[in-house]
Amino acid sequence: MTGQAVRVERSGPVTTVFLHRPERRNAVDGPTAAQLAAAFRAFDADPGAAVAVLHGEGGVFCSGADLTAIGTERGNRVALGGDGPMGVTRLRLSKPVIAAVSGYAVAGGLELALWCDLRVADESAVFGVFCRRWGVPLIDGGTVRLPRLIGTSRAMDMILTGRAVDAAEAAAIGLANRLVPAGQALPAAQELAARLASFPQACLRSDRASVLDAGGLDEPAALASEFAHGRAALASEAGQGAARFAAGAGRHGSFDDRPPSGPDTAGAGR
Repeated sequence: MTGQAVRVERSGPVTTVFLHRPERRNAVDGPTAAQLAAAFRAFDADPGAAVAVLHGEGGVFCSGADLTAIGTERGNRVALGGDGPMGVTRLRLSKPVIAAVSGYAVAGGLELALWCDLRVADESAVFGVFCRRWGVPLIDGGTVRLPRLIGTSRAMDMILTGRAVDAAEAAAIGLANRLVPAGQALPAAQELAARLASFPQACLRSDRASVLDAGGLDEPAALASEFAHGRAALASEAGQGAARFAAGAGRHGSFDDRPPSGPDTAGAGR
């Protein structure tokens, strides 16, 4: 898929989706939001694609919704059903997405990063609810996902003050999962994506789905959900992984001897 504002590259099982609106600091208008949603739906439907990376080109991850488009034919979609204003933020994909964050990830751009499963930030990254200044609310999951990631107290501080959170603080509070040198967010995220793609995918996806489903459940229901998700992986992949472990693979927690199709599984990290 190609386009003026969104382009997609594929390298083996890793799909990289690029935001490219340098004249608007990668702000997302309505057409861009639709292109983002289409790109990630295509990724999720592609049987050869395992992990995606979302990256804003030109030194800015995303500066949020394009406020200059409000009231024009390019305005972001704002409705209860269907896609969110930023395009992807209501999508529940079956595969993981990693945000590669360089520069500003603010307002709706922060919400895009929060939608991703993991965030790799370089030292130039800045996160914040900068829309606080303009009376523009968080309606792409920011008030839901941010507290779940970093806790209510820290999230409330960011949400109410709109202050900038630099890369070091983001890593310290768990907003960023990895912190890398400036300019290295994209290659580091793609390397991490390739690592995830090398694992047995049924198990990885069922564990991911269990984490996502557990958010609104009490403990007994969450444990039942986890078991239901895990049964398919047990049937399809665990036997092969256990046999590899029994044959000597993965001793002492090693991940380095995994075959291209996937690593050791059961017992390797226990």
